[in-house]
Amino acid sequence: MKKIFMTLVAAVMALCVNAQVYVGGGVGVYNVSDDDDATFFKFVPEVGYTFNDNWAAGVAFGWEGATDGGKKTVSINPYARYTFTNNKVVNVFIDGSIGYSHSYNAGIDADGLEIGLKPGVAVNLGGNLSFVTHVGFIGYQHAKDNNFKDKTDVWGVDVDGRNITFGLYYNF
Repeated sequence: MKKIFMTLVAAVMALCVNAQVYVGGGVGVYNVSDDDDATFFKFVPEVGYTFNDNWAAGVAFGWEGATDGGKKTVSINPYARYTFTNNKVVNVFIDGSIGYSHSYNAGIDADGLEIGLKPGVAVNLGGNLSFVTHVGFIGYQHAKDNNFKDKTDVWGVDVDGRNITFGLYYNF
């Protein structure tokens, strides 16, 4: 057992020494002014591994909530990233992802699944820090309301102001 544990520790350290691991994520806040007047917030930490100049893989974990007892959502989104343009300042990439989410609270019990592509841009700020944005979603989304047994399936392209994310990555 000790040999297996030490082998795993050595493998993780080798990955970090080669400067190929990145951590980061994004946060978001917005307010809806209606009868409930709620503020919504999102926290999405992320970790990934860069295999070479063009390929990386990672996983994002999400948590969303509201100040007015609204629904809360947890999600997991593993992805494979292909970088088209890789230079010292700007990288243009696309993430192929499969995501799962579960929404709950205030009488809500729903699950979601998405499979598709998320284009993005990374701006290298110097050192090991990068500013990253994703713009839109191309693919399939499935939603299921567990209370009412309703299902919704959506195919297509979704590019609007609600589907843009910003974040920071630290590259080891």
